[in-house]
Amino acid sequence: MVTAPVLALSCNTRTRPRTAIIASSDRSFRERISETLTGLRWQVREGEGGADVWSQSHAAMPEAVIVDSWLPDLELAEFIEQYRGSFPQVDLIVAGEATGASGPRGPYRQELLYALRRCQDSDTAAWNAAPEAFLSRAAEANSMTAIEAARTSQGTKILIPQQKDCRPNENQVAKPSAWANRIGTTQPKHESIDRIPELIGNAPCMTEVSRRIRLVAPRMTPVLIEGPTGSGKELVAEAVHRLSSRSRKPFVVLNCAAIPEALLETELFGHTRGAFTGAVQGRVGRIEAADAGTLFLDEIGELPLSLQSKLLRFVECGELQRVGDNDRVKVDVRIVAATHRPLGQLAHEGAFRSDLYYRLAVFLIRTPALVEHGEDIPILVNHFLDKLGKQAPVKGIEEAALAKLMMHGWPGNVRELQHVLERAVILAGDAPTLTVRDIDFGYMVN
Repeated sequence: MVTAPVLALSCNTRTRPRTAIIASSDRSFRERISETLTGLRWQVREGEGGADVWSQSHAAMPEAVIVDSWLPDLELAEFIEQYRGSFPQVDLIVAGEATGASGPRGPYRQELLYALRRCQDSDTAAWNAAPEAFLSRAAEANSMTAIEAARTSQGTKILIPQQKDCRPNENQVAKPSAWANRIGTTQPKHESIDRIPELIGNAPCMTEVSRRIRLVAPRMTPVLIEGPTGSGKELVAEAVHRLSSRSRKPFVVLNCAAIPEALLETELFGHTRGAFTGAVQGRVGRIEAADAGTLFLDEIGELPLSLQSKLLRFVECGELQRVGDNDRVKVDVRIVAATHRPLGQLAHEGAFRSDLYYRLAVFLIRTPALVEHGEDIPILVNHFLDKLGKQAPVKGIEEAALAKLMMHGWPGNVRELQHVLERAVILAGDAPTLTVRDIDFGYMVN
């Protein structure tokens, strides 16, 4: 009488499916891994970020957790440390780390790595990889391949001079940048998606930026845009606002690095008459001016710590207090922030409030450096020459001049390219075509 239940319990334990949790903001990434693990008799739970992993781990007690190489809501390194402290028995694997770093290895590690390899083989979300992994995996067409593609595209203004040899000599051309020297393998195309018109370029990383904008724009979710200077962070913020339900309301911009610290508080929150010497009348701050619309906080990493706590309170409760006023004002504002600095690292080091970082970085969009999508340079050249053609006759560009542009490293990114072309148009004078001599980077290139 006692044996049967014991045998039944043993059988149920042996056939219970193993549970894995997959955390990524990329739905296609989750679906591909989930499909493979389900075929291997795993029970799979999915989540978009670290908070989902925590809640589901308490509910399901998983054997394994696979997290993407960045989380939209938590700083990855801090999450890993705390998770392993709370769930030491769980096999935790970060996408891109084949060994699972220094954590415990579960008995089914090979099945998990197999699912990850299958996902990577058909990966259409290269943007979710760590920056180093992205650079090594992305399709990096060499300069002449991109030029040839541009020459055959409709509407191009690339002109070939009649001389026998139109290539610039070694003294005229900068050394090739890293991407220009490598010919990568062809990367599978992203799922079909309409590119945001403001974002010029067809490279996979640019397509991914458009995809993320379209996903988050209709929501109230705060957005953090990270990317190097000159990579188009404000264009992304404007696109998020334009595609949202707030598009007919104000889009207010505040550059936190451009205003002295002593004035920044009144710029943000406003002040009442007589609040300080010289305040002869009250003033509405940028937050209140953006009521029902979007507030874009550019270079949020430069915001002084003394103001971060006040901004945090507004983000949490939607109320602000003007300088010199005792009353609180309720404001409905969506915050989009941008920075060229690694804000997660600054938060970890104590240079930026971690609680404010987690509230701003609910959804992260990274704008790539121009070197990461150099194959888009011919398209960008045409775009900027068209814009410059509104002030003067539209100019073409010789193939040799384009080659020089393709081989530059572009530390100033797309903004630098725009300025170089504007300078070239001026230097070209009345000539209808830009030549190598007109391409002046404004500084010595080694």
